[in-house]
Amino acid sequence: MVEPGTVVQGLSEPESAARLAAEGPNELPRDRKRGFWAAAAAVVKEPMLLLLLGAGAIYLLLGSLSEALALLLSVLVVIAITLIQERKTERAVAALRDLSSPRALVVREGVRRRIAGREVVRGDVLVLAEGDRVPADAALVAASNLEVDESLLTGESVPVRKRATPERPAEARPGGDDQPFVYAGTLVVRGSGLAEVLATGPRSAMGKIGTSLGELEAGNTPLQDETARIVKIVASAGLALCAALVVLYGVTRGDWLQGFLAGIALAMAVLPEEFPVVLTIFMALGAWRISKSRVLTRRLPAVEALGAATVLCTDKTGTLTENRMTVARLWQAGALHAVTGAPLPEAVHEVLEFGILASHRDPFDPMEKAFQRLGEAALAGTEHLHRSWQLVREYPLSPELLAVSQVWRSPDGERLVVAAKGAPEAIVEICHLAPARAQEVLRQASDMGADGLRVLAVARARFGRGALPAGQHDFDFELVGLVGLEDPVRPGVREAVAECAGAGVRVVMITGDSPGTARAIARQVGLPEDEEILTGRDLEALSAEELRRRVHGAGVFARAVPEQKLRLVQALRAEGEVVAMTGDGVNDAPALKAAHIGIAMGGRGTDVAREAAALVLTDDDFTSIVAAVRLGRRIYDNLRRAMAYVLAVHVPTAGLALLPVLLGWPLVLYPVHIVFLELIIDPACSMAFEAEPGDPGLMRRPPRQARASLFERRLVTVALLQGATLLVATLVCFRLGFAHTGSADSGRTLAFTTLIAGNVSLILVNRSWRHGVLPTLLRRNVASWAVVGGATLTLLLAFWVPLLRQLFRFGPASADDLAIAAGAGVLSLVWFELLKLFKTRWLEAA
Repeated sequence: MVEPGTVVQGLSEPESAARLAAEGPNELPRDRKRGFWAAAAAVVKEPMLLLLLGAGAIYLLLGSLSEALALLLSVLVVIAITLIQERKTERAVAALRDLSSPRALVVREGVRRRIAGREVVRGDVLVLAEGDRVPADAALVAASNLEVDESLLTGESVPVRKRATPERPAEARPGGDDQPFVYAGTLVVRGSGLAEVLATGPRSAMGKIGTSLGELEAGNTPLQDETARIVKIVASAGLALCAALVVLYGVTRGDWLQGFLAGIALAMAVLPEEFPVVLTIFMALGAWRISKSRVLTRRLPAVEALGAATVLCTDKTGTLTENRMTVARLWQAGALHAVTGAPLPEAVHEVLEFGILASHRDPFDPMEKAFQRLGEAALAGTEHLHRSWQLVREYPLSPELLAVSQVWRSPDGERLVVAAKGAPEAIVEICHLAPARAQEVLRQASDMGADGLRVLAVARARFGRGALPAGQHDFDFELVGLVGLEDPVRPGVREAVAECAGAGVRVVMITGDSPGTARAIARQVGLPEDEEILTGRDLEALSAEELRRRVHGAGVFARAVPEQKLRLVQALRAEGEVVAMTGDGVNDAPALKAAHIGIAMGGRGTDVAREAAALVLTDDDFTSIVAAVRLGRRIYDNLRRAMAYVLAVHVPTAGLALLPVLLGWPLVLYPVHIVFLELIIDPACSMAFEAEPGDPGLMRRPPRQARASLFERRLVTVALLQGATLLVATLVCFRLGFAHTGSADSGRTLAFTTLIAGNVSLILVNRSWRHGVLPTLLRRNVASWAVVGGATLTLLLAFWVPLLRQLFRFGPASADDLAIAAGAGVLSLVWFELLKLFKTRWLEAA
């Protein structure tokens, strides 16, 4: 602590240069970036992408350039998405680096110098003033009325007082009044001070957040892992079966070329390249749809994960609230007035008038800004605003007296006017109130504080001629009234919380505010009042196992620090919850990245939070989260139907490629037929299912189980039965056509007609597992009709155009035969419509 009159020398230039060389610049370390081609090569090694490339190579060998290009384009899309995701941490750290390295005013060799923030070193003496961004963690050696906004690190919207002390505590965390430490990235809102730098760059409190952010791995979602596992299993089994088929055909029939074609057809029918393609399409289109609700997607898997969210962890400041202080209540002489936007009664005008006089004319302090905003709105045109008055002296706040006074002189006044504001206890003290009157004022202040308000008292005094006294106690103050300030709840938050509760999504508030403020806000937004409130100190005392047990009964966590937010997210994940986390500050970034779905505020949020999050709310509206959850559930429902279709359609195509060989029949399908199916039907069907409107009851049912499988047993059973019945119908039509005409080409014509009709029917019946085909057809879905129309038109062209008829090896068939074949494809799925009618609950459970 610097004694008054002491000349501060600071470091010498050689000392600072040596420390800069030894300890590095005051910024986060820059990781060595991996080159684009090296990063792309690492991504391509993923099994799913290797399968896509392998399938594309098969199509190239067959001369199907368009299909090969489509698959290779899918590979490029997946690579691009992965590389963008890989760069997120780098951008987050870069944003953190920019925030933590502003320019700084330091004392070196007794001279004040303005230097770049990255050049600040341990031991430098910082000169701090209102409006400065603190460049490094430091200990105060002198302070005058110093207040700092630490909300980026604590989530606490109210500035904290700082004081220099002769003895420094061994360790302290951001937050709380009268600490002798300031932290990198925080903002000085009042007063001035000198501080000795203790930690720079990665060793600062903000640097530690950046380090933990870089070490966290987002990981795959369960759906990604499951899809990759299914693809590996099916692909491995299919490729082995294809090799066996080539050998079997060549050995038993002596025609190795036909055997090779049969194996290629079976490989194309079995290789499940549609699964990752459909998943990518759904996620990409889902991100586009969610953007219409003012939610930007930065990590595509979060789109699917939204539908499974069971817990929404939300910061208070800037998320549930507006992150700005406003005057909520004014009290004077026993009259309490709630500020609602209506004209203020004359009785409370003086409370606001002297509150403004006790504040800076151009304030940084958010509470003083609140006084000013209300005064300009409510007192304009009255005698209570004094823009022409001259400030004579300020009596700053001190640890001994938590009040500040300002002495003013009017242009024509001989007497001075003194305005004071501060903690109610301090103002009661300088007003020398009688015990009964003091008790009444403090009781009213306590009642306002219980509602989550920050309460200040306001007093006034007049002073005649002569020298001003040394302290505030020497004025003859009289109490004017009390002011209650709040960080107001955002409009629509209460309704959004209620809808989350109806959807089975538990909302948990994590904040750096006090338990009293947190409890009041929780009450305002509609969180359950019977849930436990835990503080940061409580969390420190809990082991990881104890925390996992307690998180289920706690709905509010107060005085939480960044590491504890991260612990809470990790504890919830360990308990099997699917966690969404909202936030906007630097302190939220690690928890945002660790959550299944990190949701950052786009307007008020920091770059660090936005880069770490999977989703960004462009309008900072909490209600947009509910719309995003609803869309996430719709996307997952439609994805299940699409995957069921893809699985079902593989059964007849694979069966038609394999069974004729085993039964000694002519080949039914050649590679060109399967190319037709995959090029015309499969990609388009994913669009049709993705566009299916959501069920009206989506937000009135609980989230799906966190470990629920996309390829659940009942879904797989239904899909295989659908495919099997269509396969039987197709084989029967082929055999009847072959027997009737003696031509395999004619039989192939009927079989392919049955297959296409059944394929279209599969799309229509799987659009909904709750409602029948006819009600479903009435629901708007342009994409599904485009698929049906496109498939029908292409099939007719294959019949009528000689070149296409020759390419597909179609033979002559009568209109009646074609109608029967198409009818067989449609009727093969009638059993599923009956199952909807009689076994709806069984299907809904699938």
